[in-house]
Amino acid sequence: MSELKKIREQKNLTQEELAEKSGISVRTIQRIEAGTEPKGYTLKTLASSLEISEKDLLIADVLKDEIVVEEPILKVEKVEVFNSTLIKIINLSSIPFAWFPIANFLPPLLIMLFTKERSQIVKQIISLQIFLAIISPIIFLIVALLKLGSAFVLITMIGLSLANIFIILSNAYEIDKKRNLRYKLNFNII
Repeated sequence: MSELKKIREQKNLTQEELAEKSGISVRTIQRIEAGTEPKGYTLKTLASSLEISEKDLLIADVLKDEIVVEEPILKVEKVEVFNSTLIKIINLSSIPFAWFPIANFLPPLLIMLFTKERSQIVKQIISLQIFLAIISPIIFLIVALLKLGSAFVLITMIGLSLANIFIILSNAYEIDKKRNLRYKLNFNII
């Protein structure tokens, strides 16, 4: 209830009587009683007509501001559950295709899709394998185009496969010990 309405009722005045006494329209008095804050001329005239100070008409708003109690906002954060066994399986699933870089990211990607494990670490594992699937053929082609001989091409292919296996095993070890990856990209491809 607005302060104006309280004071008007204490003085046994109707809205019409207060309007006649103050010269303020009934509609303006209704708006003020509904919550519109009186200002300037209207505030001074109503205070004078009711024989009160201007502060008395506004005091309820000040009290409302002081009394308002904000309800605490409960923030529910989604906490990722770290399933290290599943993450290690996803990581190690690339080993059978480590020699064939174009397909080395497919097993972890399929496991991720079927198990719906979409944590950041899994995305990093798959992104790294996709990156290796792009880089390995490029390195292989450069070596082949340089015509260094079939032995060097074979050594390059074996070296790339062993490097991929080393990355996979190092990451599996880090997942076990630190719940993180040793080798990862600064960005996600997926």
